[in-house]
Amino acid sequence: MNNAYKYNIYIDESCHLENDSQPLMCIGYTKVASENYTTYKEAIKTIKLNHKSPTEIKWNKLSYSRIELYKELIDFFFESDIQFRAILVKNKSQLDHSKYNKGDHNSFYYTLVFLLLRNPWVNYLETPHKVVLDIKDTRGKERLNKLETRLKVEYKEKYNRDSPFNFFQHIRSDENVFLQLSDFFIGAITYKARKLHKKEGGSKVKKEIVNYLEEKSGYAIHDGTPPFEEKFNIFDFQIQTQK
Repeated sequence: MNNAYKYNIYIDESCHLENDSQPLMCIGYTKVASENYTTYKEAIKTIKLNHKSPTEIKWNKLSYSRIELYKELIDFFFESDIQFRAILVKNKSQLDHSKYNKGDHNSFYYTLVFLLLRNPWVNYLETPHKVVLDIKDTRGKERLNKLETRLKVEYKEKYNRDSPFNFFQHIRSDENVFLQLSDFFIGAITYKARKLHKKEGGSKVKKEIVNYLEEKSGYAIHDGTPPFEEKFNIFDFQIQTQK
């Protein structure tokens, strides 16, 4: 791992497509100091092996037989200095792309990633950072280029300096445990926000994970957190419904 970058940021998203019939979307990252990358990666690998579960952790494939593994991963996150931040977009169907996003849902997606990375409560001005996104489709390279360009323009206009986010990469989630952790937390947030935890016959393991994550974080994860929260930050981005 190249320590020329102070932090490595692993971004994933859920329900991000425009016409997927989902009422909300969520995008988030785990942020890991480069100097701790290898240590934390090996620690998570050890946790998985101790539970005889070396495979990828994905929210959509949780099993109650692995509940203690999931809880230990959550414990490890809160005991480490890994940070998580997400933007939860509610009332997605009310997005007016023609008015705010140049008529393009993808433009809104870039705006969300930009807002996610440029947390006004965190000083990113001093050191370079590496940004890694989960591969979603064949337009990955194009999207990375557009995001990099957007950040360069914003930082030049606002701060008269180069963007601190100066290395971008696409990988598959099964290749990286920190992308898996992002998927895990985002899945829990959207599950609670969609009120699936109240659904009769709903997933027992997902309900228990949501409860455990709220207990450990101290927040109701569908309502967002204070903006200055550094460890487990959720920006509740509510779109006003049209009248």
